[in-house]
Amino acid sequence: MWEFLPPKVRLRGTPRVREQDALQLGKDFERFRAGLPRLLESYILSTYGIDLTSDYGGLKLKNPFGKASGQLSLARHQVVKDAEAGLGFVVLKTLIAQDRAGEQAMREWAIPETRMLVERIRGRSGEEGWTVTWKGRGWFDTFQAYLQFFDESLTVGDAAGMPVAPSVKYHLPTPEEDSWKEDEYAFTTGALVDVWTRHHRDKPMPLEKDFSPTLAGSGRAAQQAKILEWLEKVPGLMHRAAPGKVAVGLKIFNTLFEDSFQLCLLDAVHAPPFASDDRAEFLVYANRLFDPAKSFEDKVGVAYGGPDLSDRNLAVLERYLAARLESPAAAGAAPALPISATGDIHSGRIAAEYLLRGASSLQMHTLFQLPDSEFAMQGGGKTEKALHRLLFEPQEGFIAWVLHLRERFGWKPELNVLEMATWCQHNWRNVAESSAD
Repeated sequence: MWEFLPPKVRLRGTPRVREQDALQLGKDFERFRAGLPRLLESYILSTYGIDLTSDYGGLKLKNPFGKASGQLSLARHQVVKDAEAGLGFVVLKTLIAQDRAGEQAMREWAIPETRMLVERIRGRSGEEGWTVTWKGRGWFDTFQAYLQFFDESLTVGDAAGMPVAPSVKYHLPTPEEDSWKEDEYAFTTGALVDVWTRHHRDKPMPLEKDFSPTLAGSGRAAQQAKILEWLEKVPGLMHRAAPGKVAVGLKIFNTLFEDSFQLCLLDAVHAPPFASDDRAEFLVYANRLFDPAKSFEDKVGVAYGGPDLSDRNLAVLERYLAARLESPAAAGAAPALPISATGDIHSGRIAAEYLLRGASSLQMHTLFQLPDSEFAMQGGGKTEKALHRLLFEPQEGFIAWVLHLRERFGWKPELNVLEMATWCQHNWRNVAESSAD
């Protein structure tokens, strides 16, 4: 099991903002309990001078908050509600790839959800949070049903200015296998691109390769060398399946190995030359932890989240940024890949901590399943309640902490979220030293 090395850079206490901004935030938090403003991003820009626009897989986002792939993004009505609430983007439930004959090498991941359990969890640091447990893994309906769902979701998302992206689990060879089922990559990617080009002919399709957290407990991930081989091989297979038409996002999983190996994973995905077929366009870092001893229903070994997840993710990302800056080859290295962060993002404070480590978009899942008692908003659905909490909470909200960071680092008011994240990647030493003051 991985060692517990907590992150060094944390946003503690109360955000330091101008008195007039603090008063305005308090008013808005109460005012928007009944519903968010219709032009949410414009209101925030005109009131607080914060430009929420960002990027996900090469597509512009009106705000950086999105829904991670899972059981909350497997039906059209869920995508409709997210679009109506003003969410920034949605990643659809993970499709299990198949070849032209309909065979699926990863078929064991196509399990329907039976029951979900939302519960409190205490991290190793003593902090309490939330986790959701379920047995299902990937899309369990037909391949054609997914393509239709993707098509419908793109129509909904396009109308609302909300990018929608698919997620796929392709064949990954076990330590005993020395061949790849390349037809899975070619057939599945090509079919998804065919749907995408009906809506977007001039932009590559963001496509997440899901390295599921349950892989950590699988025999497929028993050897470090095999995992590194996956990261080396997968981007090229995806790119060559649809040349110039996909933006590959690798959703990195938390292995059962120590944090030093997580750093090896990040080194591996950055190793290919810039703009080569073997290099991904962006990262999703990093999905849930895996407990091989925990049981749920009749399944032993389940994934979990909560404070341990964000602690590990933040610690690994800051160690990676520090090592990258200290490397003799850093000056001539290709830019770090854009990061879409995921993992225990339950507040604007945590979102801002991922931002400090270079994350330009933020994916959430558990937050949308918390009890209504955890939200201040009185009406609306869970997505709108979550955005209200993430953005406007006076002590824990994203607006407050961005104002705090802008003052601390002297950011120009015109910087958007993408530019803030890029600044943090390039100036990690300043971020770390400022936190130590």
